[in-house]
Amino acid sequence: MAVLKEKNIKSQKMRTLKRENMSIAYLDEGKGNTTLLFVHGSFINKAYWAAQIASFKEQYRVIAVDLPGHGHSGTNRTKWNIQEFGKDICFLIRELKLKNVILIGHSMGGNVILEAAVNCSDVVTGFVGIDNFKNAGTPIPDELQKQFQVVLDMLNADFANTSEAFARQALLSASTDKTIADRVVADYRNMDKTIGIALIADGFSCYEREREMMAQLKVKMHLINVENSPTNEEPLKKYASSGYKVIPIKGTCHYPMIENPDELNRLLEDVVLSINRQG
Repeated sequence: MAVLKEKNIKSQKMRTLKRENMSIAYLDEGKGNTTLLFVHGSFINKAYWAAQIASFKEQYRVIAVDLPGHGHSGTNRTKWNIQEFGKDICFLIRELKLKNVILIGHSMGGNVILEAAVNCSDVVTGFVGIDNFKNAGTPIPDELQKQFQVVLDMLNADFANTSEAFARQALLSASTDKTIADRVVADYRNMDKTIGIALIADGFSCYEREREMMAQLKVKMHLINVENSPTNEEPLKKYASSGYKVIPIKGTCHYPMIENPDELNRLLEDVVLSINRQG
C-alpha cells in the first residue's frame, strides 16, 4: 500500500474564526452546492485530510477544521470535551452560512460531528464516520474502567511515553508503514498534556451521550471502518434511529486517510453521491 506524504497543505490559505475568544483554524477549498466538512480525531489535526482535500475540492466545497487544542487552533479554554467541540463545528457552520453539509469525522471526530449533526440538523444532509462507532453507545468494560485511574496516573507522570504506548498498541500495528507510525506517534507525544488527559477522560464516559444523540440524529450513519477490528452492529441497530451502513476498508491502522487514501476517497465519493441522490 502506497504511503501518501503530507500534501502541500501548509501553503494553502488558512482561515480562522473566533468563538468565545477561542481561535478556530480551518481550510476552505473549492466550490459546489455540497460542502464536505472534515473533522479529525483526537491528538491529530486537519493536515491528515490532505489527500481528501486535494481529491474533492474540484467538485465540492471542502472544509477541514483544526479542533481547539489541536493544530493551529487556540488553547485558551477551560472545558475540554466532545460537546464543546460539537458547538465549535455548529458555530463554524452558522458563521460561514453553510448549506447542504455532509459531515465527515474520524475517530473522536465522529462523536463531534454527531453533536453537530443533531444541533445543526436543518443544514446537515449527511453523516460519515471514519473508523468509529465500532461499539456505539456501549460502556467501557468493567476491567478497563478499573484501570482508568492507573492510566490517568501514568499520563500525569509521563504523558509523552504513555501516549506513544497507547498509539502503538491501540491505533497502529507492526504492519503499519513506519512513516505513518512515526507521524502519529509524534502527534501523540506532542499533544498538550492537560487537554489530552481531559479528552481521554471524556471518552471513557461518552457512551450514554452517544445513545442520546444517535436517537436524535435525522440522517443515516455511513461508517467507513477499517477491517483490522470488527464493528459490533447490534448497538447501531438499537440506537441509530435513522439507520446506518457499515462500509469496510482494508488497512493495518486507525488512519485510512493517510494509509489508504485512494480507496478512502473512492468510498467517500460513493457515499457522497448516495447522500446527494437521496436528498
